[in-house]
Amino acid sequence: MSLSTVASTPSGQSYDETLKMLSEGSVHRHFDPFVDIDWEAPEFAVTPNDRRWILPESGDPLGKHPWYLALPDEKKIAIGMWRQANVAKVGLQFETILINGVMQYVYRLGNNNPEARYCTHEVIEECNHTLMFQEMVNRIGMDVPGGRPLMKWLAPFVPLAGAFLPTVFFVGVLAGEEPIDHIQKAILRSGEEIHPIMGGVMRIHVAEEARHISFAHQFLRQHVPELNAVSKFTLSLGFPVIMRVLGDFIVIPPPSFWKEFDIPKSVKKELFWDAPESRQTLRDYYADVRMLAEEIGLMNPISRRVWKLLKIDGKVSRYRSEPSRVAALKSA
Repeated sequence: MSLSTVASTPSGQSYDETLKMLSEGSVHRHFDPFVDIDWEAPEFAVTPNDRRWILPESGDPLGKHPWYLALPDEKKIAIGMWRQANVAKVGLQFETILINGVMQYVYRLGNNNPEARYCTHEVIEECNHTLMFQEMVNRIGMDVPGGRPLMKWLAPFVPLAGAFLPTVFFVGVLAGEEPIDHIQKAILRSGEEIHPIMGGVMRIHVAEEARHISFAHQFLRQHVPELNAVSKFTLSLGFPVIMRVLGDFIVIPPPSFWKEFDIPKSVKKELFWDAPESRQTLRDYYADVRMLAEEIGLMNPISRRVWKLLKIDGKVSRYRSEPSRVAALKSA
């Protein structure tokens, strides 16, 4: 795929200039999880009956469900530790797939292509994230599986899209990154007390994911207009499907979670996504990508019906990472 330097980003920068800025950001503002997190500090110790593992109401739908709130603290803590460890494991697995796919894409780029440099910086950061997530899982001490079985079966094949269907692949990148980013920002913005391990990991992840998500947005702004009409229309229909399918893989816990803690099926249905509040949460995950789809011409009368059918339609963000307006009204 050729690299055009004509198109500009919404800020007025050319695509090349944006890539250079993102690459320089990775050079001058990056983190090492074994330098920037003091894992051996006393406050990072994982101890029995630590209420800081109770699920935060701001970022986890189970955390504010009446069934969970009615449990004794001991069980709430056990569920919270398992859930947070598994979220980290899912993040690790997703980023491993992302790393493989991005390197498949980089392998096919020509010399002097600035995408190659930025993508390689991103892969280095994502490798650090996998180390960070695994360390968090190990410290918590729960032997969690991460994603559902189908995700593990598909993991060797999904990265091939990075080589042969890069626009589809980077839509998939956003499908995994946007929900996690939305959840973590909601928790950090809320000010709720969480365990320092969670806080340290989230702050690093949110800071660096801002660059990664920005690149995926800019990549699609650059390359979707290069598609022919048939490919663009097909992508407009696939965009919401990829968002919903991969988003569910990322957000919904695996079957072993519900069995381990004997969680009623009615609770699972309400959380994912039968209750009105949970459906609004699902829509909120994708406000930024709906904005992107509008900007790059992937919203049309038929694709809008697909977004609605999948229950991820709604208002678009006015700017990237805008807090949910519903949540903002409730906290006011």
